[in-house]
Amino acid sequence: MNRPLIAVSSCLLGEPVRFNGGHSRDRFLTGPLAPFVEWVAICPEMELGLGAPRETLRLENAADGPRLKVRKTGEDLTGRMTALAERRAAVLDVDGYVFKAKSPTCGIHGVPLYPPDGPPIDRRHRGLFADAILRAHPLLPVEDEGRLNDALLRESFVERVFAHARLRELLAGDWRPRDLVAFHSRHKMQILAHDPVGYRQAGRIVAEAGRGVRAELAHAYAEAFRRSLMKKASPGRNVNVLHHCLGMLPLDKTRRDDLLAVIDSYKAGLVPLSVPATLLRHHACGENAGYVRDQTYFSPYPDALRLRNHVPA
Repeated sequence: MNRPLIAVSSCLLGEPVRFNGGHSRDRFLTGPLAPFVEWVAICPEMELGLGAPRETLRLENAADGPRLKVRKTGEDLTGRMTALAERRAAVLDVDGYVFKAKSPTCGIHGVPLYPPDGPPIDRRHRGLFADAILRAHPLLPVEDEGRLNDALLRESFVERVFAHARLRELLAGDWRPRDLVAFHSRHKMQILAHDPVGYRQAGRIVAEAGRGVRAELAHAYAEAFRRSLMKKASPGRNVNVLHHCLGMLPLDKTRRDDLLAVIDSYKAGLVPLSVPATLLRHHACGENAGYVRDQTYFSPYPDALRLRNHVPA
């Protein structure tokens, strides 16, 4: 598999493009994650020619929606930034996007909106550039670097990015219906852990493989697959998947009871998901249970990232 392509606010990779001429290098992005992905660095302010350092920007309230303005001079950059965002969105072909938190251009949560004078009116807005990207690509895995400090959100984002990349690589090639069936078969447990309803919907689409128009089949499956993974995998759904997989392994009573006890420990919040998942994959390999062994659920991203080592709350 090719490395996923992830768009990222340039400052998060250490590029000196912030308003003060500095950067906001993120340790996770430039450290553990970097060897496994390809970055597509984007800084809309620099692309707009504002330079660094530069005057600070902010979102201001207006009758026709938020306006992006230079704080000191009041210059309105809304039209230029919107046009840039729409051009970028039209050609964006990546597997995920990490935005700069709270930025009036790139923030995706909690960006303050100001009146012409005075303190912020509220803090519930998106940056102007990010909003255009998200409206054009609603199923794209996105996060900001602040939220990636949360172990659950970090794992969910990275999982979706690698799943998105695997599907994009499949559909970009000369795939046949049987290739889509095989792809779905490997991802069944991963989808089930996120969205049982989406799991059934994707299954119905794959059942029509070979009968419908190829492009329509690819579009329908891609949307169902990506939409399902948008839903967070819960401990309860993980337990359901673990039980499913255990039921497919030809184990004796002693080993089965041992695994059930470990799954119960995960359910009780005593051990991380990595413990029962690793044991199940180990037994699947030992029993040559290829269907279980090959499920992407057990290795949704490179094991070296160790993102499942947190204990559920």
